[in-house]
Amino acid sequence: MEKTKILVVDDESRMRKLVKDFLSREGFVVLEAGDGMEAMDIFYKDKEIALVILDVMMPKMDGWQVCREIRAHSKVPIIMLTARSEERDELQGFELGVDEYISKPFSPKILVARVEAILRRTQGTDNEDTMAAGGIVVDKAAHTVEIDGAPIDLSFKEFELLTYFMENQGIALSREKILNNVWNYDYFGDARTIDTHVKKLRSKLGVKGEYIKTIWGMGYKFEVEG
Repeated sequence: MEKTKILVVDDESRMRKLVKDFLSREGFVVLEAGDGMEAMDIFYKDKEIALVILDVMMPKMDGWQVCREIRAHSKVPIIMLTARSEERDELQGFELGVDEYISKPFSPKILVARVEAILRRTQGTDNEDTMAAGGIVVDKAAHTVEIDGAPIDLSFKEFELLTYFMENQGIALSREKILNNVWNYDYFGDARTIDTHVKKLRSKLGVKGEYIKTIWGMGYKFEVEG
């Protein structure tokens, strides 16, 4: 079996080495870039990159610009690294389609766990796993969503969130439970992370967004009327 390729983009060589050492130990092939322009060159040349770990603050082309450019061509999962733990940075990352967001300093073991969790979900789906409810059809293998026969474009996390909601129709889900299942790790951040994703998901679902009910003080419930 081919080894999974991960692109690590950071202008600090020590940080790249740290991340590379931990990922290589787990059997990943790690490609490195020291700035955003070098990262895009590598990304365009190598079509087998399965995940990108991206620092925000870099010379020539920062992480936000790299993220925008990648998202214009690809849905490859992106983990964003930043030294600043400001909420507006985190929300901007999610707006651009970032899948995970990790503030420095961080535990390399936690980073590896998140990488593995994302790759399990993007690479390890059943071949005939489709779900339908209220005109929404989710194909977990193809990673596609259709509403009344028309395809819609969801980010990786929005897709995971919708899938989790549909798998738990009619069940009240706390924010903590959603974080633990969709993000697949114990998240010690703000529940607004979920609220941001739910807001975007509802918007993309159009009138079907009403299926996602807010349960005040707790979380959400996916319920199709009638």
